[in-house]
Amino acid sequence: MKKTLYTLLLAASLLPLGAAAQSITRLNPTNWWVGMKHNTVQVLVYGPQAGTLTYTVNYPGVKLVKTNTVENPNYAFLDLIIAPTAKPGQVALVGKKGAKTVTQNWELKARDNAVKAQGVTQADFIYLAMPDRFANGDPSNDKFADMADPSSDRAQPFLRHGGDLQGAAQHLDYLKELGVTAVWFTPVIENNQGLTDEGGAKRSAYHGYGFTDHYTVDKRLGGNAAYKAFVQKAHGMGLKVVQDAVYNHIGNNHWFIQDLPMKSWLHQWPTYTNTSYRQQPITDPHAAQIDRKVTLDGWFVPFLPDLNQQNPYVANFLIQHALWTVENFGVDAWRIDTYMYNDQPFMNRCNAALLQEYPKIHIFGESSVTSIVDQAYYVRNKIDFPFKSNQPGGLDFVLENAMLAGLKEVGTPGATGWDNGAQRVYQALAQDAVYQDPTKLVTFIDNHDHNRYLSEVGEDVAKYKMGLTWLLTTRGIPSMYYGTEILMKNFKDPSDAEVRRDFPGGFPGDQQNKFTAAGRTEAENDAFRFVSTLANYRRTHPVLSSGQLMQYLPENGQYVYFRYSDAGTVMVASNTTDKATSLSTARFSERMAGFTKARNVLTGETISDLKTLQLPAKTALVLELMK
Repeated sequence: MKKTLYTLLLAASLLPLGAAAQSITRLNPTNWWVGMKHNTVQVLVYGPQAGTLTYTVNYPGVKLVKTNTVENPNYAFLDLIIAPTAKPGQVALVGKKGAKTVTQNWELKARDNAVKAQGVTQADFIYLAMPDRFANGDPSNDKFADMADPSSDRAQPFLRHGGDLQGAAQHLDYLKELGVTAVWFTPVIENNQGLTDEGGAKRSAYHGYGFTDHYTVDKRLGGNAAYKAFVQKAHGMGLKVVQDAVYNHIGNNHWFIQDLPMKSWLHQWPTYTNTSYRQQPITDPHAAQIDRKVTLDGWFVPFLPDLNQQNPYVANFLIQHALWTVENFGVDAWRIDTYMYNDQPFMNRCNAALLQEYPKIHIFGESSVTSIVDQAYYVRNKIDFPFKSNQPGGLDFVLENAMLAGLKEVGTPGATGWDNGAQRVYQALAQDAVYQDPTKLVTFIDNHDHNRYLSEVGEDVAKYKMGLTWLLTTRGIPSMYYGTEILMKNFKDPSDAEVRRDFPGGFPGDQQNKFTAAGRTEAENDAFRFVSTLANYRRTHPVLSSGQLMQYLPENGQYVYFRYSDAGTVMVASNTTDKATSLSTARFSERMAGFTKARNVLTGETISDLKTLQLPAKTALVLELMK
């Protein structure tokens, strides 16, 4: 199957169109703006024999510097410089060949004053959702007969279910109540992919990671207009929006895969070669080049062709699309899929372009690694690597692994001291010195690719609350997967569809509506209130968004840390044993001196004597210290 599909992809590329009439059917980027710092734009021109035309541009302030032609005569790449004096309008791109003249307008727009690229910081709490599985606001766009995957059936776990951006917009008030400040969707860009056969099951691309047209939001989610409207509504409610970007690969139905610009557009191998998914060859100073090459240039899966970012045309295409997306839709932050599989010099170039244009934007990539050294490699760090990344942040997989492994040990009967769970969290945070700024890491405890958090901790609500307390009070930018707040559960085995179930109440005909307190069970409301209380406290108390972290070595199953600044001091004291314990605070005088009482953030209770604290079994107290 792998070799056959790979061979078909190559066979379909670079096919000559003979003497077809010259025409232009596509321009990418679809437009640009006057006044951008990035004022040199390479316009991809596509159409039958479009690369055989001689191009001219006659527009004040726009200069055609060079016309680039490539292997495929259906492509031309026009290098344009847009002067600061250029005005908004329609730029006529004129192509001639003999008596034939082809004209296509390319728009220069005025930049608007809409809020955009605000970035996310420790003051934020990110909510990750899959649009197709969150809420359906417009059933009329559930399926289209003209798409490669024309199906929508909620009874089938691997097919599309009909969730869309309009549906998500209708529940932003729910996210506000929860204490969320930023929404991150899995990719919204068009995935006009056919069904794939994986493990004997036909699967759709509802997840969004197989782009087929970079400049089009999937119409099953509502299209470009719906995405822009969602961002504007979110901003109007004080919420930010995180864009999920994919540079490493595209869908095999992408329009330029059907007619490759050039063979080097993709990573090519004599026969199909999959990535090894191994992180070690990238940072290993002793690694063989072939191992590095397989990790980086091998395809992620057979139906996601691997882009060659060392090709300058590919690099320009991707960088311009990133800038276009932020400017056009107004998104605030940039999450990058499969970051470690990308060409890292290209990533530095792309990151730099985004940060130059939008200095406040936050960029955090997905590098699913297991060691601190490997994680640090992909962000700004203090290690003497031959290559230095400029990525500001990243997803903190190491801390996630530490929290989950530690929580599984919490409450082990008779176990106390160093080996009772929290030491794993302590050790991960104790190595923060390798990062230039660890507070820019995005922390999480679950996502769309992992087992549901509640299931990971054995459906133990005490452990569930302890882990979420750590997530929402330690350093970093916390992120939570949709439904965790209402105790959604399940494992990836037998399939990832089990951890991507529809949010109850988000779809017409749902018998239960978990968006409302009345529709939730008592246990679900307790979980919702717990998350909401902590998240809203975090939102309104700068000490958790800008305070320093000081942690103490875990002792006797007790783990204590502080967040502190001029704005205040918060103490988090965890009892990871299965029995109630007393905690003498004399050891913490460095941070507690001068404080005489505390308020329990979760209960509102005032504690007037801080000399000894009572810690219930498997519980983390969050205390706001007071004088």
